[in-house]
Amino acid sequence: MGLLLTAFGFLYKKGLFTAVPSWFRITFLIMLTVGAGIFVAVEGCIVSSFSAVCQEELDYVIVLGAQAKESGPSKTLKMRLDTAYDYLVEHERTCVIVSGGQGPDEPMSEAECMRRYLEERGIEASRILMEDRSRNTVQNIEYSGRLFRPESDKVGIISNNFHMFRALGLARHAGYKHVRGISAPSERIMLPNNMLREFFGVIKDFVFGNLA
Repeated sequence: MGLLLTAFGFLYKKGLFTAVPSWFRITFLIMLTVGAGIFVAVEGCIVSSFSAVCQEELDYVIVLGAQAKESGPSKTLKMRLDTAYDYLVEHERTCVIVSGGQGPDEPMSEAECMRRYLEERGIEASRILMEDRSRNTVQNIEYSGRLFRPESDKVGIISNNFHMFRALGLARHAGYKHVRGISAPSERIMLPNNMLREFFGVIKDFVFGNLA
């Protein structure tokens, strides 16, 4: 879309747009319109899950990983963990699965970072299960699903609001029969960037058949 808009602006400014064949102009405008329509539709789907909440008692909640730093969880990850903490305090029989492997720029696995943070805040170690091999959201969902019974257990997915639509779609595709979303907030200043990145994430997983 960026390339199309740049080309359109260049041709229009130079007065060349009317000089090109009509079939090219029509094709160009159709592609531009379709691209804009897809973008708006996908962003609308993403926004639809921004306020996902769950009040019922679940068997498990899964906290999807984000960057771990030497000082602890990144701001994005901390928002997810604080949302998980609030839910776990209110639902004392729910266990939590912390999901995320170790990236090349991380001092430890994201799962280990999350475990430490929740334990420091008072969540009992017996309630925390670790999945520390995943490298992306698809693997977060797949590997975490091996720690419980996706076909019968009630499970909540905890991630930032911009990420929730795709996370739930991946979980349903992976066979989670009773899945709920619990949205954590996100950094407002980073939201435009995150929304744009998430658009491409949704398109990628749709193309590869990972969404349900």
